[in-house]
Amino acid sequence: MSNERERLSQMATGAWLTQMVYVAAKLEIADHLAKGSRTVTDLAAAVNVQAGPLHRLLRGLASVGVFVEGEPQQFALNPAAEFLRDDHPQSVRPLVIMTGETQYEAWADLLHSVQTGKTGFEHRFGRPLFDYLGDHPDQAAMFDRAMTSIHGRETAAILDAYDFRPFRRVVDVGGGNGSQLIEILRKHRNLSGMVFDLPHVVERARVALQAANLANRCDTRGGSFFEAVPAGCDAYLLRHIIHDWDDAQSHTILKCVRQAIPQHGKLLIIETVIPPGNDPCFAKLLDIAMLVIPGGLERTHEQYTALLAEAGFQLTRVVPTTGGVDVIEAVPV
Repeated sequence: MSNERERLSQMATGAWLTQMVYVAAKLEIADHLAKGSRTVTDLAAAVNVQAGPLHRLLRGLASVGVFVEGEPQQFALNPAAEFLRDDHPQSVRPLVIMTGETQYEAWADLLHSVQTGKTGFEHRFGRPLFDYLGDHPDQAAMFDRAMTSIHGRETAAILDAYDFRPFRRVVDVGGGNGSQLIEILRKHRNLSGMVFDLPHVVERARVALQAANLANRCDTRGGSFFEAVPAGCDAYLLRHIIHDWDDAQSHTILKCVRQAIPQHGKLLIIETVIPPGNDPCFAKLLDIAMLVIPGGLERTHEQYTALLAEAGFQLTRVVPTTGGVDVIEAVPV
């Protein structure tokens, strides 16, 4: 019984660690330690904070496996802290900063979300997440980087699990900065593609495609997937789009895809299908984040089947991947 009490106590104080890791990421502590250990006094001067509180912060983080205190008052990176470096290829720094700033404040209104079904984010900031990001380019850029750090490992797993070779042209609906489609086109040189997203978003994708030397095989188009999506493609890809929206909004998006997709085309929804039972599943926790932040939800196989049928699709199969997501394949009916 005491072990369960301890476990619940750790859950209750988890927000402490969220903010501790956030502050270390915001101050770029890991980057300042990239060349070796440094004293707290030296670090404090480098990041313009007080040495005493910084030592207490780093000592606390070292006690939970982030950073290591060797000589007294002297800290260095350990394997976990390496991922807080901004230049690490698998850096989680953007995710940590995003989680520790506006999203952290929104989570404080989880009770409001449970009571009303409305997002904590809008209650806290007065407008929906994506409207807020449209007016805050620095936050939007961090959001992009965080999504890339989260989804980066997924892309290789998706490409291993699902065969894109039968397609000729793929449109990434809500494709953000184009990072996913870039990897698909690099692997399948017979494909062409399009990134479709809001006008201010596809500007970032256009830059990324040019940097990847893929602008000749992939174009961009700005618009709203609540109004229409581009026609003329045989694969319509929606990765982590449907889970951002409630059923009514998701139905609108899917109906727009249904109007554009040819009869031989395929719809590929990349999400995690919630399994039955009580076993640990990250999607069950992410579902609460969807409630609090954008107002969407994660779904079960039955929920996806019903949602797709209502929009004029038949769910044909769910392809699991090693990246923690599934490829939900559907065809127009």
